Amino acid sequence: MTHPKTIMGKDPYRGTNLEIAYDTTVLSVREIDHGLNRGLPVISPGFIDGQVNGYGGLDINAADITPQTVISMTAELAKLGVTTWVPTIVTASEEAITGALEQIGRACQIDPTTRAAIPCVHVEGPFISDQDGPRGVHNPDFVRPLDAQEVRRWLRASGMVGIVTVSPHASDSPAQIAQIRELGVHVAIGHTHASPEQITAAITAGARLATHLGNGIATTLPRHPNALWTQLADDRLTAGLIADGHHLPSDTLKVMIRAKTTERAYLVSDSTALAGSEPGRHRTSVGGLVDLAPGGRLSHVGTDLLAGAAATLPDGFRNVIQNVGLDLPEALKMVTSTPARVIPGTRPGLGHLHVGSPADFVLITGEGPEAGTITTAIQSGRLVSGGSA
Repeated sequence: MTHPKTIMGKDPYRGTNLEIAYDTTVLSVREIDHGLNRGLPVISPGFIDGQVNGYGGLDINAADITPQTVISMTAELAKLGVTTWVPTIVTASEEAITGALEQIGRACQIDPTTRAAIPCVHVEGPFISDQDGPRGVHNPDFVRPLDAQEVRRWLRASGMVGIVTVSPHASDSPAQIAQIRELGVHVAIGHTHASPEQITAAITAGARLATHLGNGIATTLPRHPNALWTQLADDRLTAGLIADGHHLPSDTLKVMIRAKTTERAYLVSDSTALAGSEPGRHRTSVGGLVDLAPGGRLSHVGTDLLAGAAATLPDGFRNVIQNVGLDLPEALKMVTSTPARVIPGTRPGLGHLHVGSPADFVLITGEGPEAGTITTAIQSGRLVSGGSA
C-alpha cells in the first residue's frame, strides 16, 4: 500500500499554514502550527488557462497537429504551473476545425493526464466579424455567418467542444445562440462589431462569456454607448482578460477588473506557439507573418494589430500583482476558482483546495519583488517542476 504524499504552504486567503495529503486527489487538509515554517510559500490550486492557441513551438492550429502536440503541450504548460488548459482553435475551414478537434480528442484518449487537464475545447470563430479591426488577424477567407448546425457537426466529431466565440451582429444571432446553448455549448462574445443592443440580445439569448474583452474590437469607438460598456455593465457576462501588458494597458485592465470583479473576470494567456520564443519575425498559423518585439508584443507585420500573445498565464498573473495593483488572493481567484466555475467540463473541486479536489498545486512566492512567482508545480499528484513535495 502506498502512503499519500504531503505538501505544505500558506493559505492565501486566511494566512494559516496548511498541510495537504494527496494522491491524485486531495485526501486531507489540516492547519499546522503557526509557529512552524514561517517561511512557507503560498499554496494554491494549479492555474487554469481558458484560451491557449499554442506554446513553445507547439501549435493547436497547425495543419500538422497530432495527439502528441496536445500531450506535449499539456506537459510543458504544467511545468509553468498551468495544470488545466483549454485548447483554442481559431477561424478556419470546417474541415480544419473538425480535424483539430479529432486530434485533441485522440490525445485525451491516449493520455489520462491530458484528459484530466483539458475540460473542453474553445472554437474562437469562425462566426465572427468580417470587418478589419474587430476581425483581428483571423483569416477573412473563412469567416462565415453564425450557424448552430455547424456547431452540431463539430460535436459529432468531438464532444469536447465547450465554448464557441461569436459576433452577434446579424439579425438571427439570438436564435442561433439559443440553439447553440441547447446543444450544451457555451457562447462567448468576441471579435465583434455588434451594437450595444445586439450585445444585450445575445446575452439574453444565452451568451455568458466575453472572449478577451477589450480586444477583437474596432480600434476606435463612440465614447458611449459602445459594446465595451455594455459587456462590462452586464453582470450575466463573465469576461476573459489578457493581462500580458500589451493587449490591455494597466489602467484599462484595472478598471475592467473593478467593473466585473474577480468573481466575473478571469485571466487568459491567448498564447500562441511563439510564446517562449526569441524576438524577431516569424510565420505562424495564427496571424501569418508576425513580429515578436523584445518586450513580448506580438503583432501582424505592417499593422498595429496584435496576433495573439507571447506571454504565459503566470506572466499575466504576476503583471496584475506587480503593475495593476491586485493583491495575491484576488489575483489567484482569476486563475483558479473563477475560471473553474465558468469554463464547462471542469472537474469537481477544481480551483479549490478541498478534500476530493484534483491534486494540482502550485507554490508561489508571496512577498517582495518576486511576488507571484511560481516555484513548484504539481499536476495530478505528480511533481512536474520545482522543489520536492
